[in-house]
Amino acid sequence: MSTQQHTKILLVDDDPGVLQLLSMRLEALAFEVICADSGDAALSKLKSECANLVISDLRMDGMDGIELFENIQTQYPGLPVIVLTAHGSIKEAVNATQKGVFSFLTKPIDKDELLSSIQQALELGSENISTQNVENNIVTCSANMQQLLEQAKLLAKSDINILIRGESGTGKELLASALQAASSRADQPFIAINCSAIPPDLLESELFGHVKGAFTGAGRDNKGLFASADGGTVFLDEIGDMPAPLQVKLLRVLQEQKIRPVGSQQDISINVRVLSATHQDLEDAIGDGRFREDLYYRLNVASLSLPPLRERRADIQLLAKHFLANIAARNNATPKRFSPEALCALSAYDWPGNIRQLSNIVEQLAALSPAAIIGEAQTIAALPQTTSPAKGLPPLAEARKQFERDYLEQVLASTKGNVTDAARQAGRNRSDFHKLIKKHQLNPDALRDAKK
Repeated sequence: MSTQQHTKILLVDDDPGVLQLLSMRLEALAFEVICADSGDAALSKLKSECANLVISDLRMDGMDGIELFENIQTQYPGLPVIVLTAHGSIKEAVNATQKGVFSFLTKPIDKDELLSSIQQALELGSENISTQNVENNIVTCSANMQQLLEQAKLLAKSDINILIRGESGTGKELLASALQAASSRADQPFIAINCSAIPPDLLESELFGHVKGAFTGAGRDNKGLFASADGGTVFLDEIGDMPAPLQVKLLRVLQEQKIRPVGSQQDISINVRVLSATHQDLEDAIGDGRFREDLYYRLNVASLSLPPLRERRADIQLLAKHFLANIAARNNATPKRFSPEALCALSAYDWPGNIRQLSNIVEQLAALSPAAIIGEAQTIAALPQTTSPAKGLPPLAEARKQFERDYLEQVLASTKGNVTDAARQAGRNRSDFHKLIKKHQLNPDALRDAKK
């Protein structure tokens, strides 16, 4: 029964009487029930609520049960659906189950049959979740994350290089580790390095190794991370911060699958898959000349974009509870709980630091709360107060972009739309200058004509 107490069922029916009756029956079985009176309302609920199972009437005004199922199948793969109908037929049942509906039950619903179907559906759902998420410590019930994980599962089977995008704290290394775990290299090394955390003059040695005496302090040979990961995967976090000279050497490694340790004259053949990540806009960095375009295409054979936590709000409460459970397990203690109001406060916050920030806040609240229940006031006090930019001043990134556009317009106008002269005046090569024009969607001919 304890498992059922933590199970949330979304019940969908456009008949208020049936909805209330079924809701009471399920709650009597110790399930937590969310009610929706239409298919559209159900999809709206799923954006903010984490359901383990959906039970829907077949005949409803607007979106019927099968249409609802098809939407759920697209947006929330792995979420089981049971369809109920007072007008059941063999043809409809066969059609529903062929589409992937877990079970098709005819009203009046037999209590034992319903409970049996629910338990079987939940077992199926929990298997799907554990293989996709929990084993890799990726906790989610959000549609956009479920879609991302489905893409990741497919990409993991190949051996291509993948670029993972996302704001700081969204779990890029966790996703990279999940890709490795689901790949054919799962039993081989997975080595991660943050390119922004190591001084530029040491990064080459860390990546590709060095021989004894290669530089002051090199008292012995060092294999380097690429050689240590041979047969496995290297994860290069914050790849956008890699120094330009090292970008050239990394490009050669990716092209030839060979490394040359610092101070050595010998190449070493390696077999590694490269996963990389960044919170930067690499297209902007290419336009600014800070990142090599050829390296970008070598790293970005496929791309996965992690959504910020504010765009997966259904996961906030789920993650907060998950972190509390982990803290209790780590300390061999009884898990604390958030009050419903505290959970609402967490869900309403925008989390600029994403999952990392949420984890830190939960750690803080668990340590400072003397009671078993963490309340709303304490939670709100722990959340940093957001501040808006000074009145009249845009954010720095926006101001920089506007300045760049204004500058391009002025230099193009001064050269009467001649791109070659404008590039020379701006101190950029013609190819880079064309990319900047394209980035800002400028038309040199129109600018020239406007200044006549």
